[in-house]
Amino acid sequence: MVGSGDDDAGPPDGPGLAPPDGPGLKRRRKSPRLAAAARPEELGEEVDSAALQGDEHHFGTPDSLTRPPIKAYRSPGGTTVYFEENTVKENAKAHDSNRTEKPNISAPLKEIKADFLEKNQECYSTSAAQSRSKSRYQSRTEKQSQPLAKNDSESQNGFHKMWTLLLVLLICAPLLYILWSGIQGGTSSRRDAEILKEFRARMEKLKNTYQSQDPRLWRKARVSLEKRLNSSHVHLEPAILLLTAGQEAEKALRCLSNEIANAFASSQNATTISIDGVDKAVLDSDIVKLEVDTELSSGFSEGKKVAVVHRFESLPAGSTLIFYKYCDHENAAFKDVALVLTVLLDEQSLRKGLTFQEVEEKVRDFLWAKFTSSDVPSSYNGMDTDKLSGLWSRISHLVLPVWPEKGLPLEGCT
Repeated sequence: MVGSGDDDAGPPDGPGLAPPDGPGLKRRRKSPRLAAAARPEELGEEVDSAALQGDEHHFGTPDSLTRPPIKAYRSPGGTTVYFEENTVKENAKAHDSNRTEKPNISAPLKEIKADFLEKNQECYSTSAAQSRSKSRYQSRTEKQSQPLAKNDSESQNGFHKMWTLLLVLLICAPLLYILWSGIQGGTSSRRDAEILKEFRARMEKLKNTYQSQDPRLWRKARVSLEKRLNSSHVHLEPAILLLTAGQEAEKALRCLSNEIANAFASSQNATTISIDGVDKAVLDSDIVKLEVDTELSSGFSEGKKVAVVHRFESLPAGSTLIFYKYCDHENAAFKDVALVLTVLLDEQSLRKGLTFQEVEEKVRDFLWAKFTSSDVPSSYNGMDTDKLSGLWSRISHLVLPVWPEKGLPLEGCT
């Protein structure tokens, strides 16, 4: 619709038709303030100047306009034509929408960035709190676990030390035992060698003194007694020597038995127990048995190593059963000692031509007659054949004959 030529006329109600755009026509959009104050003539001039300057469009913000913008067009005849700029307004809105959409892209980005930063901050705060909580928990756990670990390590160290000490003891104990045994063995060996040397020297001296004796006597006596001088050997029974002689060799029998016993005892720095059967012959059998038991037991317990029982045949028959205790093969009361028994036969002399076996049988028959004869009630009391057989098997380990010697002192023995 074409408006009137009056400058104050408002825009028509209906939409106007915009003339086609010329190549030289320039649309310009003024600000709301300038558009409200501009007069139609100025608008026409502006249009002309805008047409001359180019095809650039300038529009104001639609929300800031007080009235709808009016477009003026001057025809070639000089008539000014006003029309409503609806089409331009639509183009301007489209242009403004294009212009406002671009900044609106960055706004969401900023919001997204802000949200991301906020969420990142929240996540960082949450993770920081979690890490602090985790570090506190770990710290508490470490603090709690440190005593446990310390206790475990201490217990393990104590356990290892205990096993190490036990292992050292297990290794050192046998070594110490071997070393101590070696030292003791070496000491015992040296001592045994010295004792044996001393005993052999004394026996050699006796052999030179008692030259009338059978050489087998020295050899058998020395071998039997030397076994008890070796402390490294296990002694199962004592050494038992039974020396016998005829009436003519009574002094030699007494002296030689004492000398052999003293040689055995003195080599071990010990003394001799001496019992005389003649002195106890008239006493009661039980009393003699108790006395003999007391003398032997106390003497061996005090460290004496040998006992000499002179004139064994003169003891009361029943009292001789005490020698079961001291002459047993397996259950002797003292096993590292020696007992020397003497038996003086009723015969005047003992022939040198007799073998040792014949001498043993002669002594056995003599004791059988002595201890079991009904003519001697005191001797017969408490003794029988079975008991005497058991006694004989214990005292007859080694029966050695003694021959008379010349040059022995009339009183005593040296």
